[in-house]
Amino acid sequence: MADPRDALAALPRIDALLESAPALVARYGRASTVAALRGAVTAAREDLLAGRATTAPDPATLVAQAEQRLTARRPPPPRAVRNATGVVLHTNLGRAPLSAAARAAVAEAAGSCDVELDLDTGGRGRRGARLAPLLADACRAEDAIAVNNAAAALVLVLAALAGGREVLVSRGELVEIGGSFRLPEIMGASGARLVEVGTTNKTRASDYAAAGTDVALILKVHRSNFRLTGFTEEPDIGALAEVARARGVPLVHDVGSGLLAETGEAWLGDEPSMAGALAHGADLALCSGDKLLGGPQAGLLAGRSDLVRTCDGHPMARALRLDKLRVAALSATLHQHLAERSEDVPAWGMLRADPATLNARARALAAAAGGHVEEGTSLVGGGSAPDRAVPGPVVRLDAAQPEAVAARLRHAEPPLVVRVADGAVWVDPRTLDPAADEAVATQLAEALAQDPAASSAPGAGSTPGSTSGAGSEGPAAGPAAS
Repeated sequence: MADPRDALAALPRIDALLESAPALVARYGRASTVAALRGAVTAAREDLLAGRATTAPDPATLVAQAEQRLTARRPPPPRAVRNATGVVLHTNLGRAPLSAAARAAVAEAAGSCDVELDLDTGGRGRRGARLAPLLADACRAEDAIAVNNAAAALVLVLAALAGGREVLVSRGELVEIGGSFRLPEIMGASGARLVEVGTTNKTRASDYAAAGTDVALILKVHRSNFRLTGFTEEPDIGALAEVARARGVPLVHDVGSGLLAETGEAWLGDEPSMAGALAHGADLALCSGDKLLGGPQAGLLAGRSDLVRTCDGHPMARALRLDKLRVAALSATLHQHLAERSEDVPAWGMLRADPATLNARARALAAAAGGHVEEGTSLVGGGSAPDRAVPGPVVRLDAAQPEAVAARLRHAEPPLVVRVADGAVWVDPRTLDPAADEAVATQLAEALAQDPAASSAPGAGSTPGSTSGAGSEGPAAGPAAS
């Protein structure tokens, strides 16, 4: 029987292993590489002492194990991917892609910039000064500020205007947003006290008028990621505004989606806007910046100047403020909306894409990849207009192993994210950059060439199949939208 002491003695020294791993040192640094090598040797020693191994691993194995440790502990920055899912504001893919103008603004601000410098006086400037007039004008409000996301905007409003006091909210609006973050928890974190009014399916203006004893404000929350239908009732913003005025408290509307003003788009349905909420009587309105606005992640807050200033003066406002890169991107995006160039914002360009152009692109993709075109639907995504869809062409690619095809595409360079439903791979040209169509067609053809059906069933993609699920998120491969 081999003596375990001999195996332990055979474990190489760390300095010897380090000399054989110059590539790891160059990529990860000496200290990190030493720590990873030491971890690999320690694990090997523990296996020998516990009897799980009888011989020491060779140096190459230990270096490979160290590399695995370093790879796991040093994940790369987010990678650019091609979105063929048909979900425009795909949460797991970063929601709204920034416009060229916003990207240029980020690049300009990435070095030293005047984010808090008044170039005229040479003194310190106010970070939010450049955003306030843009956002106020875009929302047709008296004043506005921006913080780091919509949940932060709500926490700030509640902390600044209702800390320790009651906030009236309909039971039917106690929503849960992404990441299991629930409205009652947000309110608890702010110090405000939740008072539920009405029932899940029916809430009337009179319920708000009668509830609470120390009310600070009335909160209206847009149910952006689900719909309540059937035997339901709820007051509109105008009716709530009357109750708020009678009680002498502000009405705050969490609009959610980032729609600045009504556009008349059929696929938006009754999605509320910031300008609409304020025009109909809300004192403050808040929303996300990376949804229908089409900008970076941000929480936008607009409305009565006195309320906005109170929020901006709260100590929590500094903790929730935007960094210079998001200030730059948001400023550029707001400029585009105010100049009536929203078609230059990618999300709006996708949603308003010309049907004839989409059809031509879909046919070209289908012909190049061996599929066929069917009528489907795209989704806004990001919790916006959840019961609405935008009709358009989609490409169906039949495959014996569609999940495997989708996995190969996700590991392509760059990754291509598609949907899988009804035993097929679905590609929606609406969410793809037209300039990448030729490269995408090549990626699709290469991934499908490895599918068993490619050799056993020539022209497999030419037989029409079921359209069920073609325009829904369904059993999508890869990230799911939210």
